[in-house]
Amino acid sequence: MIATDDLIEVETERLLRSLMHVECDPHGRKWNYETCRQIAPLTLEINRLKKEKGAVILAHSYVEPEIIYGVADYRGDSYYLSLMARDARAKIILFAGVVFMAETAKILSPDATVIVPDRGSGCSLADSIDGDGVRKLKTLYPDATVVCYINSTADVKAESDVCVTSGNVYDIVANLPARRIVFVPDRLMAQNVRSELQRRGVAKEIISSDGTCLVHDEFTVGQIAAARAQFPGLKVVAHPECTAEVATAADFVGSTGAMMKYVKSTDAPYFLMLTECGLVGRLEVESPEKRFIGGCRLCPYMKLNSLEKIRDALLAPRAEQIVTLDEPLRLRALRCIERMFELTPAAS
Repeated sequence: MIATDDLIEVETERLLRSLMHVECDPHGRKWNYETCRQIAPLTLEINRLKKEKGAVILAHSYVEPEIIYGVADYRGDSYYLSLMARDARAKIILFAGVVFMAETAKILSPDATVIVPDRGSGCSLADSIDGDGVRKLKTLYPDATVVCYINSTADVKAESDVCVTSGNVYDIVANLPARRIVFVPDRLMAQNVRSELQRRGVAKEIISSDGTCLVHDEFTVGQIAAARAQFPGLKVVAHPECTAEVATAADFVGSTGAMMKYVKSTDAPYFLMLTECGLVGRLEVESPEKRFIGGCRLCPYMKLNSLEKIRDALLAPRAEQIVTLDEPLRLRALRCIERMFELTPAAS
């Protein structure tokens, strides 16, 4: 069905109601009537294709705002989207995020066709270690429980005992019976886990691999100090993928979802968000009364997603866009993720 002028007008107004609040746009766009009308035919086409093909679109909070508010069925952080992937019951799951997230969706929904808009959407954390690297660590530390951050590939999950996210990592690691933990792939998150467990009085030896997030490892305490001096009353909100020094200097440290909840429930004149800029865009839409100062950084992998690529992948996905996993590996990775669900309180 070709979109009529009336349909385009309605869609333009729908998009404008959300996107007009976005100031943190990676391309410097101002979302007004004209820019919303330019993308309205494309969002209409994508939403029509979803219905025709029985597809759902999962979008991470770091992707472009026109994806999140134009075509996504579910939007959120890695943990929430893993639950949505598990429960989707869809013929097709298109994951607007990065490849390891789409792999997680395939692990949890093996009967669905899982596609990614751009196979190049990797992750500096996930790409820092593979299954062979985990096996080597297990040989070095045979008595350790292997904990993998969800930002990891399927073969890493298959070699691990339990998966964690930034929202549940402290509680899961604290409650594991083993005293020695091998944590992959995030060195900085491992340090923040050490600090938090020490604060809680929980004795764990945490051995980590050396991966870092190319977005979160660049924030500095100097940046925080300068912002506090310029904006009195500022609240600094950081992700646990940041350095331990930055986490200590922040007012709040938490997962993507927890950061959103904190900002929405906290009264402050300004917020400095030490995370990917997509989250600031979401908060500008959902809490337009809040004021944000500069500081966020772009993830080049997340920004490889686009409406055009989503449309093309739904129309006729190329072989490299379809996520496939060997069944024995998928089942081993599934156990790792299921263990996370078992150890995560229902309210998380």
